[in-house]
Amino acid sequence: MIHPGFSRRQYLKLVSAAPAASALAMQPTSEADRERRMKWWHEARFGMFIHWGLYSVLGRHEWAMEQEGIPVAEYEKLATQFKPKPTPAKEWAALAKKAGMKYMVMTTKHHEGFCHFNTSTTKYCAPKTAAGRDLVKEYVDAVRAEGLRVGFYFSLMDWHHPDGARCVKDEQARRRFVDYVHTQARELMTNYGKIDVLWYDVPWPLTAEGWESEKMNAMVRKLQPDIIMNNRSKVPEDFDTPEQRIEASKGRNWEACMTMNDSWGYHKADDNWKSPKACVRNLLTCARQGGNYLLNIGPTADGSIPPESVKILTAVGAWTAKNGAAVYGTDPCSVSRSNYMSFTRKGNTLFANVHFWPGSEVAIGGLRSKVLSAKLLATGAPVKFEQEEFRVKFTGLPVNAPDSPITTIAVECDGEPKQDMNRVREERPRLQA
Repeated sequence: MIHPGFSRRQYLKLVSAAPAASALAMQPTSEADRERRMKWWHEARFGMFIHWGLYSVLGRHEWAMEQEGIPVAEYEKLATQFKPKPTPAKEWAALAKKAGMKYMVMTTKHHEGFCHFNTSTTKYCAPKTAAGRDLVKEYVDAVRAEGLRVGFYFSLMDWHHPDGARCVKDEQARRRFVDYVHTQARELMTNYGKIDVLWYDVPWPLTAEGWESEKMNAMVRKLQPDIIMNNRSKVPEDFDTPEQRIEASKGRNWEACMTMNDSWGYHKADDNWKSPKACVRNLLTCARQGGNYLLNIGPTADGSIPPESVKILTAVGAWTAKNGAAVYGTDPCSVSRSNYMSFTRKGNTLFANVHFWPGSEVAIGGLRSKVLSAKLLATGAPVKFEQEEFRVKFTGLPVNAPDSPITTIAVECDGEPKQDMNRVREERPRLQA
């Protein structure tokens, strides 16, 4: 049980660290099967998160119901105002593809308890309220039409259901609530064809045993044999989920989920937008460390994407269209030290991703591998280089950055690129006193 004094940030940090806890038993699945199921995911590296719900009507963050103490009876009236325009998911999927994203994960039900899908469990869902239609089906159809992978976000915590809090102290309430949640999970896994990702969230207030998570996840795998699941049902499953930070898991698959401003759901006053450069740098950092980057949009109540999100993702997409080789299907990269560039790797090719362009010369210190050739990734133009004992210099480059927001130099080496900065510090010749 989560202490009521915990902040959401503290709680999510605990959840993302949960796989390390010996008390949690791994869902039985072979590593070979996991590798098979996750092959596409490792190659994808980049996905879109969508937070959309009744909170989008308020436009004050997706936690408004709890943070503002809004009564359930008052909040549920928002369902009468939630009337999305026709098929907004087509716009989301088109933008995701344009941005270079390979999969999408949409909130089928957030903590507010409102379901975007047709469910037998409640009338508090889009098809039975003002929206008048199954918004999850629209989303699935739109994602598949763009050739992307389909993911479902599904909140276990529910602020609307009458048993959503008392279930921790009342066994009859727990039985009702767990059956309610398991039924919804079954509906999501049964009614929409092949689903690629199930993304649980916030397992408050029960333990894994209370949720009967292993039973629920076994049911999910039976219905969707190729699905991958995150760690937020309090069972480790397939991948970890550091939130609003990039933190590689040791010996585990991981995906950093992050916002473009400071809010997941639509927040009309939140103007703290990340730059396209910041988003590309985050993507590259995730790729270098062998993880994925799930970047969020928070559509308005009618499903429109905020123009700032469109602008950012369009710029990111212009970069990935030319430099995607530095991201997709990349391998973990041990080269990391520079003040103005980050690194990714695929096989023996090192991608030097320069975010602060220094001018006509770029240098990498401590590179131990022999450089065979170099080129600008976006154009294929060859780049001259000089390799010395303690550095490699790439010369004859334009004074101004040839690409935006980051210029990538593809460096072909004679083996896996390695960097030894301790050797530079210890063995580089010093002047005689």
